[in-house]
Parts: sequence; structure tokens; C-alpha cells
Amino acid sequence: MFFRGSFASFWRFGFASSFLSTILFILLVSPVSAQTPAGKERPNVLLILVDDLGFGDLSSYGAEDLQTPNIDSLVQGGIRFDQFYANCPVCSPTRAALLTGRYPDLVGVPGVIRSNPRNSWGYLSPGSILISQILKNSGYDTALVGKWHLGLESPNTPNERGFDYFRGFLGDMMDDYYTHLRHGTNYMRWNKQVVDPRGHATDLFSEWAVEFLNSRADQNKPFFLYLAYNAPHTPIQPPEEWVARVRERNPGTTEKRARLGGLIEHLDSGVGRVIQALQTSGMDKNTLVLFTSDNGGQLSVGASCGASRGGKQDMYEGGIRVPMCAVWPGKIRPGTRSNQAALTMDLFPTICDAVGARTDQTVDGVSILPLFRDPALELSKRDLFWMRREGGARYLGQDYYAVRRGKWKLLQNHPFEPYQLFDLGSDPLEQRDLASGESAVVGELSDALQVHFQKAGAVPWQNGN
Repeated sequence: MFFRGSFASFWRFGFASSFLSTILFILLVSPVSAQTPAGKERPNVLLILVDDLGFGDLSSYGAEDLQTPNIDSLVQGGIRFDQFYANCPVCSPTRAALLTGRYPDLVGVPGVIRSNPRNSWGYLSPGSILISQILKNSGYDTALVGKWHLGLESPNTPNERGFDYFRGFLGDMMDDYYTHLRHGTNYMRWNKQVVDPRGHATDLFSEWAVEFLNSRADQNKPFFLYLAYNAPHTPIQPPEEWVARVRERNPGTTEKRARLGGLIEHLDSGVGRVIQALQTSGMDKNTLVLFTSDNGGQLSVGASCGASRGGKQDMYEGGIRVPMCAVWPGKIRPGTRSNQAALTMDLFPTICDAVGARTDQTVDGVSILPLFRDPALELSKRDLFWMRREGGARYLGQDYYAVRRGKWKLLQNHPFEPYQLFDLGSDPLEQRDLASGESAVVGELSDALQVHFQKAGAVPWQNGN
């Protein structure tokens, strides 16, 4: 605790140095060690994160107008989660939670990190330890293919945060899936080198992931591959042949839905290529595959979040409830389902448990590995928190929150509106605000939120230099 707080103070006032960063990394990560029983091979880990995929935009999750056979086969080949939540209804905070195992505002990422400092709402704490650093220290080769979105410059670039190999995009989004530019700037990198590849970003990320997997086929060292697609995030720019397929099957569909559907089905094809490479090499037999989305779908471009209220940017279920599945041959029984509530940050301790790595670093997530073995188990009771900070005329740099305790969910869907209370047990679609009649519940959840506010208030979210 001393080192984390002291480092944050140094960084805030501009005194951080590469030497201090190195010392901090050694202090926090040195306790990590492999705990796999003797004679058992440590598993590889393939973590696939997609961007803005709605809860209702996979055929395995209820989409009747789309065909996503490759992702569906993952869902059917392991355990499906029906109450899995992104840590935030937008991108950067969820990615920070995924890689640190912490609530994103506790590692300096309450909102979206952007290239324009005046509209950037996070700065990944240099003192936070990422899962990539822990696994690297545990003897894993670590790779990131695709979207980073946690910083554009040192010290917050992938190769400086534990990834041996990085091939992808540093920024928040691409303005074009073919040019890969953002505001005219090229953020595509191969490790630290600027590259200008040709092709649709989804195809490139799939191809690069396949190349990495093929390079591992004759290696004894285990790997961690974090494959982060930027699809189906805007711009909705699928190859036209994929749009035509959706239109042909659904002649009455809207143009928005046809184009988004084409982008999602094209993404599914890319995932299929990656899984095929894993299977062809035989590495799938000893690989834990995890698949999820960073937040709910964007309704304005035709996404479906199932029957849930809201979508991307909302604290309603549609903004934060996402598809999630895990496949691990011989460890997870195919066709299983869990209704336990879990968050993106839970994947950090889950991966550590699965590979036998440990760390003394503080994490907010809890391992869901026991659910892989027995989906009927119940996790320990805990409060779940969500927050987002955003700028512009609608938000003015303010934040807004949600908290869930059991069946109760207290949320503010905009920083300038009252809190609402919903009973998800009897009202999963969040139609009846019970705040006025359940003042005691509102008070208890408000108190819990205030404690979280105080913790997060101690963590800077801007670069103090």
C-alpha cells in the first residue's frame, strides 16, 4: 500500500522516473511464482475481447437474423455466462479492469483515454501491475494483437506493460477500417515500430493472431495471447460481400442492421480462423479460451442488447451486460451455463488461478475458476460498482455510477439526474423505479457508493507532467 500511494504522489507532481518504475515492478511482482502441480503442463491462455458487441448480437445469445457459428461453437463448447458484466459501459475503463483486476477508477481510468488531452478522461496508473506482467514473470510468452486503448506514449505502451509482442492499434478507434487512421494519425504498431499494413483491420488482427499461434506450435513455453478486436465498433464498415449475405437472408432488414450484421459476421469468421489455427496445431487441448465484449452494443447503429434496457454508455443492463464464455478441454464441461453475476475484472484472478500464478498485488476481482468446475456454485456476496467519466456538453467532465447488491441495483444514468433503484429479481428489464418507496435500500447502497468515491478520489486520472 505504501509503494502504490507513494508512487502515485511522485507521478502526480512529475518526479516519477524509469528507475522508480523498475523498482516498483520488482517489489510488486517478485512474489509471483508458478504453482502448477509437478508433472502438469501449464495451460496457454487465449483471451478474445471484442468491441461494442451487444448481448443480443450472437445467434447463441438470441440473434435470429445473424449467423455467428464460430463464436457460437465457443459458447457451446464450454461454459456460458448469463449475468456477465463489463466493468464500464465504454471502452478504456473495461480494458483497464480486465488487465489489472481492479475497478478502473482505482487505476486511473474512469473514462475513455483519447488522443486529444482536452477530451481524455483517464491515465493508466504507472504503478498498477497488469496480468501481462504477472504472466511474463511466471514464465509465459505474452502477446497483444489488436486494440490497446490504454495510452499512446511511454510508460503506457504495451511493450512497457508486460507484453513481449505487440502488433496492433494504440488508439481509441479507427476512423476507417482500411486506412486505420485516427484524426489523420497512424497508431498502428509492430512492437514500437510504426507500420502501415494494407487490409481490413479485422482481417489483419485475425491474420496476426494466427501467425503468432503458428509460431508457438513447436514451443514448450506457454503463452498468453490477448486478442482485442476493434469490431464491431463504429465506423460500421464491413466488407460488402458480408453485408450482402445478411441482406439475402433477411430481405426486410434495415440498412443499419444489415451493415452491423455484416461487420459482426465478418468478425465471427476471423475468430473462426484463429480457433482453427489453435486446433490445427493441437494446442487447443491445453488452452483456456475466454471470449467477451468491452461493453454493450451501440443502439444508434443497429445493435441489439437483447431485451435489456439501454445500450453502450448506459448504466442500464444493456450498456454493461455482455456475452461471455470460457472453453478449456478436459476442465470445463461443454454446454454448461452459469447465472452468477461476474465482472470483467474477475478474469484477472481467474487466469492467475488457472495457470498457477500468484501475486500480492491488491485486486478487486474474484476468481470465477470454481464456476468452471461447478456452475451451480455461488460466489461470495459482494457489492458491484460501475462508473464512467465523460466530457462534452452532455456530461461536462462529470461522472455517473451504478451499484448492485444482490437483486438491488441503484443507478444514475447521467451525472445530472436522480438515482433510480431497480429490483432485478422481479424487474430484470428495469422498468419500475422503486427509489421513492425503498429509502432504506437507497441509503445503504448510497453509503456503499460513497466509500467507493473516497477510494477512487485518491487516484489521479491525468498525467501530472
